[in-house]
Amino acid sequence: MDKDALTSWALANGWQMLAGHPSLTKPSSPREAIVRMVFKATVVSLEVKKPAGKWEKVAGATYAKVEPDPETGLPRGLGLDTIPGFTMLMRDNKDRMVFAGMTGTPST
Repeated sequence: MDKDALTSWALANGWQMLAGHPSLTKPSSPREAIVRMVFKATVVSLEVKKPAGKWEKVAGATYAKVEPDPETGLPRGLGLDTIPGFTMLMRDNKDRMVFAGMTGTPST
């Protein structure tokens, strides 16, 4: 998967663009990113925001090593399927976006 494919997948699965990065937010604070994908020329990194406010890289791979799961479409190679809590956080973010669209309120 390349940068465009990862960005498209992320935006379709509950991620939102914050500060130029596809990001997941805290359920209690939907404008504050706590997980983000950072794209470089040849690699993509997954970073988590520490309580002190610094970003820590938790996973990274070259674009060639990131492939969509044939059943779920979830990008494999970044740990999204193995790091505890990411799947639930993505589901919460996606649900919030869906329900915001249903009620007619702007997504947060």
